[in-house]
Amino acid sequence: MLEVGWFSTKLLLKGKLLRNPGYFIRQSSIGLGLGLLLFVGLDKVGVTLWLPIVLSSLLTGIAMPFLLKDIKMK
Repeated sequence: MLEVGWFSTKLLLKGKLLRNPGYFIRQSSIGLGLGLLLFVGLDKVGVTLWLPIVLSSLLTGIAMPFLLKDIKMK
């Protein structure tokens, strides 16, 4: 299992894994931004720290499959 992950990481870093890496970066940035905005917003409200961490992680985890559903591999 670790070999598959290592091989995929090497291909990604060489630029041979994704057909359109710009799309992948854009969609990942959107998901990261959503999670970060929720985290910072809840933190500024003054909620205890564990709640923003849990909610932003949950939202980001739910959003990423929808954002990355059209990723094409080589």
